Amino acid sequence: MKTDILIVGAGLSGLVIANRAAKNGLKILIVEKRNHIGGNCYDYYNEIGVLVHKYGPHYFRTNKKEVFDYLSQFTEWHYVQYKVKAYVDGKLLSLPINLNTINEMYGLNLSSFELREWFEEIREKIDNPGNSEEIVVSKVGREIYEKFFYGYTTKQWSLEPKELDASVTARIPVRTNRDDRYFTDKYQAMPKYGYTKMFEKMSAHPNIKILLNTNFKEIKDEIKYKKLVYTGPIDEFFDFKFGKLPYRSLKFEHENYFQEFYQEYSQINYPNDYDFTRVVEIKHVTGQKHPYTTIVREYPANEGEPYYPIPAQKNKKIYNKYREEAEKLKNVYFIGRLASYRYLNMDQVIDEALKASQKIINNALEF
Repeated sequence: MKTDILIVGAGLSGLVIANRAAKNGLKILIVEKRNHIGGNCYDYYNEIGVLVHKYGPHYFRTNKKEVFDYLSQFTEWHYVQYKVKAYVDGKLLSLPINLNTINEMYGLNLSSFELREWFEEIREKIDNPGNSEEIVVSKVGREIYEKFFYGYTTKQWSLEPKELDASVTARIPVRTNRDDRYFTDKYQAMPKYGYTKMFEKMSAHPNIKILLNTNFKEIKDEIKYKKLVYTGPIDEFFDFKFGKLPYRSLKFEHENYFQEFYQEYSQINYPNDYDFTRVVEIKHVTGQKHPYTTIVREYPANEGEPYYPIPAQKNKKIYNKYREEAEKLKNVYFIGRLASYRYLNMDQVIDEALKASQKIINNALEF
């Protein structure tokens, strides 16, 4: 079999590059080990007809107009502002932490200015926070850290926060106003008919062929290609020669209810109670009208699909060895979350794939 570009993985990165390259006249073959396209963003209608996200909630948002405009070629949008709560001390409190959170939690009536002063008084003075514990206590102090962050982080990662890079909790904002939206990005919306429908349109080109349930290593010698785009785990590509890169995974517990909604919000986090980290009712944000609903409880796990690279220094050192090997390969491009061992938001993945696609296309056309 011959193709111009062989793409390993039918997730966001692979589909974006395939779409762009196919429109430039190149022949594309995508091989995907799962039985569906879309990677972890895959959604489907379950046995009672509710649209659910198979691999946990994917709330699309971005500040990048070019990313939003690109996806808008393949979908209409259901515009939504995501709201999330945390169950703390028997109360449902707003996340991220904001003025409402603190006032409700402590029975106060602080203004934004007074809350800034309050945080300044209770925070621990750490000039250069070096881990996930220090970054939080340097902003909001020890008590709030223990109520909102410590339990959730240890459940999610099975590590003490002080063992994790500061980047893990640094990405969680703390606000002094009343903005209780989960995100503040300019564009916040869900594909009107679901992610899978959007991906199907993205890959609906005569130059694109997709092989599902296919292991790249089992068929790689049967395919001749000009360029290879690899979006899978980088350590697996090199047969784990420098050791296996660790990930945290998730296990999902689905429950159906014969009522319109189960909870008031799409997501409720449980930092201190239960073994699960959150309960998600995605129907709140998909826009689906249906008399029944489905909730999903998420349990972090060591084994299973690779979801979250573990951001610790020892793991970065292993990854850097693989990256150096990857840079020696002239006709192979390592793109995306698993190939770069980074946690990336959806819009970051798409943006990087759009930027990389032009170089890949040009090189394939010149080959």
